[in-house]
Amino acid sequence: MQISPLTGGLGAELHGADIRDPAHFDPIAQAFATHSVIVIRDQTDVTPEDHLTFARQFGTINVNRFFTPVPGHPEIATVLKEKDQTEAVGEGWHTDHSYDDEPAMGSILRAIDVPPVGGDTLFVSMGMAFDTLSPTLQTFLMGLSAWHSSRHVFGAAAADSEAVKSGRLANADAATQDVLHPIVIRHPLSGRKGLFVNPVFTTRIDGLTPAESDALLQFLYAHCQQPELHCRVRWNAGDITMWDNRATWHKAINDYHGYRRYMHRITVNGCALTGA
Repeated sequence: MQISPLTGGLGAELHGADIRDPAHFDPIAQAFATHSVIVIRDQTDVTPEDHLTFARQFGTINVNRFFTPVPGHPEIATVLKEKDQTEAVGEGWHTDHSYDDEPAMGSILRAIDVPPVGGDTLFVSMGMAFDTLSPTLQTFLMGLSAWHSSRHVFGAAAADSEAVKSGRLANADAATQDVLHPIVIRHPLSGRKGLFVNPVFTTRIDGLTPAESDALLQFLYAHCQQPELHCRVRWNAGDITMWDNRATWHKAINDYHGYRRYMHRITVNGCALTGA
């Protein structure tokens, strides 16, 4: 198995790995813990059952409330954009399930049908984002918490979106989650300090005025979008990418209009987060 870092600070590519081989699990899991984002190339013969078996070694499966499931596999979410659709689910910078009391540990996304070019996924290291702030701002942030919600993204307010009208997202009545998390967390695996806010699901900073909250969040969001904090995954059919939701942001790049992009996503449950 060859493990090659994608950048100086985030992500790695794995060649020669097989998620079906029990002997490969430990080095894959170690690469995940070290790099936060891993791209396991050439998993072309993997079945949905293989995908689930691999995911369950990391923890219990989170059955997504809002994504359409893969037929016959309710634990696997369909991530799809047809060639005649213009809206890609997940275009904004976000952290999956940050609106849950116990945010998801990670997501494992398997590419089945990809466009000839485009459709990449970008990731941000939230540990690096915290490390590159001034010590004064770091100390200030460690005393704050922020609210996260699913309501404005998956609830009734999203009824007119193409994703809902096309059936890719549903179950708006289940979008009732509101939760308060520390803005700076101590990562459950590494113990590293990292930011835990994101532009899609974070709604406000607790204890600040709306103007103060908006200004601080917008500063943090701009800070996190520096390219030095990023890695980019270019997909091939059969690739599997796994990322740590407690350590990263991600977004889908919607630059492949006229082509189909079809993937299976499994999300693994996590734990309550502890402030740094």
